[in-house]
Amino acid sequence: MVLLGDSIFDNAAYVTAGTPDVVRQLRQRLPYGSEATLAAVDGSRMGDVRKQLRRLPADATHLVVSAGGNDALDSSDFLAAPARSTAEALLGLADIGEEFEHGYLAMLAGVLARGLPTAICTVYYPRFPEAALQRMAVAALAVFNDCIIRGAFAHGLPLLDLRSICTEEADYANPIEPSAQGGEKIARAIAELVELGFAGGRTEVFT
Repeated sequence: MVLLGDSIFDNAAYVTAGTPDVVRQLRQRLPYGSEATLAAVDGSRMGDVRKQLRRLPADATHLVVSAGGNDALDSSDFLAAPARSTAEALLGLADIGEEFEHGYLAMLAGVLARGLPTAICTVYYPRFPEAALQRMAVAALAVFNDCIIRGAFAHGLPLLDLRSICTEEADYANPIEPSAQGGEKIARAIAELVELGFAGGRTEVFT
């Protein structure tokens, strides 16, 4: 099992000292004889997954990808930009969504080209302390997550809905990174996916 993407998986720098990161928790939950490899890199964007794929172990059998959160974060300035009308704001968000979808589908095509069973993750909600910013971020993420969900449907891939997995304040080490508790929930969902098996050609949602 190889974890690709960003700090959702590569969260060792954010958990409390002495507590395990996602990949260590996953290793504890996988069946005997299985292994988990962390190829994800903190701060990565969708385009960086291509480099991570070059480092796949020769014995890799399954891939899980959590990518797109940092790309969405790069677009967060849009939330504070002035707009003359609701239509103008929606058109701007549509442009950002189309660019995101183009990049995400290109990344996903590269992953699927490896021919290995693959699961993908939605982008979970942040935990911004400012209520207005939090509400705007949640609304905007619907556009990005719609692209990811449609990608899962198009290819019949299992989908880990991180929005429904990390739901408590304690699941976050800071507004955008998972804590050890959040990581434990993510690892548990991945282990459940492994236990139930990757349904070929059919999307199942894990929460």
